[in-house]
Amino acid sequence: MPSLKEVRNRIVSVGSTMQITSAMKMVSAAKLKRAQDAVTQMRPYANKLKELLENVSASVDASDNVYARNTGGKNLLIIAISSNRGLAGGFNSNIIKKTHQLIKNEYAGHNITVLSIGKKVQDAFKRTPYGITGSDLPHQTGNLFEKLTFANTSAVAEKIMEAFLTKQFDKVVLVYNQFKNAAVQIPTEEQLLPLIPTKSAGKTSNTDYIFEPGQETIINELIPRSIKTQFYKAILDSVASEHGARMTAMHKATDNAKAMQKELKITYNKARQAAITKEILEIVGGAEALNG
Repeated sequence: MPSLKEVRNRIVSVGSTMQITSAMKMVSAAKLKRAQDAVTQMRPYANKLKELLENVSASVDASDNVYARNTGGKNLLIIAISSNRGLAGGFNSNIIKKTHQLIKNEYAGHNITVLSIGKKVQDAFKRTPYGITGSDLPHQTGNLFEKLTFANTSAVAEKIMEAFLTKQFDKVVLVYNQFKNAAVQIPTEEQLLPLIPTKSAGKTSNTDYIFEPGQETIINELIPRSIKTQFYKAILDSVASEHGARMTAMHKATDNAKAMQKELKITYNKARQAAITKEILEIVGGAEALNG
């Protein structure tokens, strides 16, 4: 049985850890509320805009819509979105595993480049053949989370679209955690480029659209804005998922610390009782020796 001092030190240590995890849980809960509001407000607009423009793209001549070209080439860009910090359960590892699965299975044989959004996934791929080297694409993207705005993410999205238009890549795929609730985050693969028609687009592709202010303006202005919005929505989803995962992880850690502290207190009381019993036996034994 450990000594009283050792058990007492462990109780204090576990108590300090429990205070830290409890504080982190409350901070994540406060941040989650703001992030959840942002993504729930953005999601309907982004989804509807994507649906409308994909329907319009289906009715436009493929030669005129450069964002819908499908060459069938094997140059693939995977945009993996994680976070800059850990202590969020399986949030980051799920994205890394999902990306590796896509590389080994679905996109085996492709020329793959991984654009990392977030320090954790960047550390996972920077020493692999898939890291960005000698490209116009941004290499340091972790600072996006420091000031997450549509303008800042648009700058990164513009470089991605430029790389697609110059045929550096034939396909661009997003991999991120889609926010469902505080306890559930769904690793999601979503094609960003080229634009693909929705299931309903095939029914409306023969519709004769009247473009106002004009077809060229629709393609050059609204479609790029839609792509930027989809990219921004994916990052907002990831941020909300991160805070939800961290809040859940810290809640479980706090509960585990409480259970451990309870067990340590029981162990401490047993050790203290054993020490007291031993002292009483020594006193009684000494008294009997003196009487003898």
